[in-house]
Amino acid sequence: MTTQDDLLELLKKRFEGNSQRHPGLDWAGVLSRLEQHPTALESLRQMEQSGGEPDVVVLADDAGAHRDSITFCDCSTETPTGRRSLCYDRAALDSRKEHKPQSSAVEKAGEMGIELLSEEQYRQLQALGEFDLKTSSWISTPAAIRALGGALFGDRRYGRVFTYHNGAQSYYAARGFRGLLRV
Repeated sequence: MTTQDDLLELLKKRFEGNSQRHPGLDWAGVLSRLEQHPTALESLRQMEQSGGEPDVVVLADDAGAHRDSITFCDCSTETPTGRRSLCYDRAALDSRKEHKPQSSAVEKAGEMGIELLSEEQYRQLQALGEFDLKTSSWISTPAAIRALGGALFGDRRYGRVFTYHNGAQSYYAARGFRGLLRV
């Protein structure tokens, strides 16, 4: 993205082309919200540049605690290409003795000003389209699982959405993470 206007035009085009992801919302309202929160554009720019193809989505909790915000989520068909080959978090990265990845999903999301999707958010996103047919995405892992050294990831195979576990220190070329940004 070269300019803020280019990014906004791209987001508008994606928004208008995928109305099933955000029923009842209009671009004017989204644009107004972005104008009130200009720092969100930097996060969206990073989401776009790393291959996330962010778009507005309506998730179940948007009607509750987050009803006054607009939710952007990575909607690329596969996990974003610029956010793959990452272990889960800093502790996992530090535990690797050799062949360390460049970073971790949790750290990278924090640097971008976004968060990893929860398992429920990941399932809701999958209800809006088919994602991660060939790749997988780290998802936010409950503390009890993380304390035991594990982390969760999800994908879609055989027409179903699956959640799995792996050692948090693992990383694969086809596993990255999807981000969520509330504005």
